[in-house]
Amino acid sequence: MLSSVLKSDRAVRVNIAIMRAFVKLRHTLDTNRELARKFEQLEKRVAEQGEEITAILEAIRQLMATAEKPPHYRTANRR
Repeated sequence: MLSSVLKSDRAVRVNIAIMRAFVKLRHTLDTNRELARKFEQLEKRVAEQGEEITAILEAIRQLMATAEKPPHYRTANRR
């Protein structure tokens, strides 16, 4: 690399800085991949729960609609 060609202290320091930057970049990419994977899993769970919540709300709406309809009673005084 650069330090092996130039053989100076400065070239060695620059070479080390470059290597550290690449290591940090690789670490950042790995972290982002892991975060992306976890985010995808979270999206799937939320979507599944959203479907379940929608089904529950629909059932409640149906129960409320039936409860709002008054029963048809025959009155005794009706002729």
